[in-house]
Amino acid sequence: MAGERLLSDSACKNAKPKGQPYRLVDGGGLYLFVTPAGSKIWRYRYRLGAKDTFFTVGHYPTVSLSDARTARDEARDAKRQGQDPTERRKRDAVKAARASTDTFERIARDWHALNKERWSPRHASDVIGSLDRVFSAIGALPVTAIEPPHVIEALRPIEATARETAHRTRQRISEVFQYAIACGKCVNDPAATVKRALAPIKRGKQPAVTDLGEARAMLRKAEAEPAHAVTKLALRLLALTALRPGTLITTPWDELRAAKDNVWRISAVRMKLTKDRKYDDANDHLVPLSTQAQDVIKALHSITGSGQLAFPNTRHVHKPMSENAIGYLLNRAGYHHKHVPHGWRSTFSSVMNERFRADHAVIELMLAHKPENAVKAAYDRALHLQRRMELAQIWADLILEGAEPAKTLLEGPRR
Repeated sequence: MAGERLLSDSACKNAKPKGQPYRLVDGGGLYLFVTPAGSKIWRYRYRLGAKDTFFTVGHYPTVSLSDARTARDEARDAKRQGQDPTERRKRDAVKAARASTDTFERIARDWHALNKERWSPRHASDVIGSLDRVFSAIGALPVTAIEPPHVIEALRPIEATARETAHRTRQRISEVFQYAIACGKCVNDPAATVKRALAPIKRGKQPAVTDLGEARAMLRKAEAEPAHAVTKLALRLLALTALRPGTLITTPWDELRAAKDNVWRISAVRMKLTKDRKYDDANDHLVPLSTQAQDVIKALHSITGSGQLAFPNTRHVHKPMSENAIGYLLNRAGYHHKHVPHGWRSTFSSVMNERFRADHAVIELMLAHKPENAVKAAYDRALHLQRRMELAQIWADLILEGAEPAKTLLEGPRR
């Protein structure tokens, strides 16, 4: 490296972040990469075949200038031996991990076992499933050996097809490291620093028609489309009740048959609730049934009433119909990217809140929304059932104005 101007420790220490990332070159392919956020990362640049690539040595000052040069020299030796330095480091890390009990996978599974009792079975399965996707990359590594580049490398394949899943998985990796820190297994959370290195999520509300006149027209157009009678009845009952689609399509007939005084009680187990609330009958959701909703249920009973599910799958009667069936019906009616099944909740909320501002709290109850104020949620348990019945009937009269009776929907295919 004769003739090359080498870095000094003071130059590394005094390097300040700029608007764009930049490099401080040391020599022999080693450089300090300074990010706009102020991170300083040692990298060794080398050629692999016809492609330039780099080997991440570590973060400064955790990895000193002297240690970075030693790592560079070891990487260059690997190159001379025909080995890829990055791959050799992975193999060395795996070997070290086999002698360690504090691997990421083991600690992640311990963390999952500790927390799964407070989660619903479905959520617990989702959590461990997302972590399973990164175990092949970092599961065998000791938690003390994992750095931000390892986490990014594990998340990139997920990010390529599902950005939101990648962000959610990063959050769970971070929770595992927080658990490890609390247990004295490591001192840093490398997942916490990579959040902004992931592609941002484009968030937005689910598309919904919120104008009453257009919503009426949409329902008429959708019901005029060729479709199974059960799908059309599901769409109408969804519009009338403003339930979440997943709750509606999994309805057992036992619940509807048990309705008293035209109030449908939906078990808390089927509602979108935390596990500690799902198994308390006090959290059952009460749905007032307008006369139009009762007509839908009667028409539906003539088709599926002999089975367990009100909205069974057309091929497998023991399984619920797909939410997509309702979505496709709306799409065929010309509302693709304009209105989704879940959008009926926004339609109901927008129309009714505009007309009945004083009933906002009652409308929120009808949507099964939990009050934002925790104290209010704990102490204000008034059901306002009479007013909910009145609003449900008003909404049904509004949205179905000029519509044909539910029994006319039976004229299409039934199964």
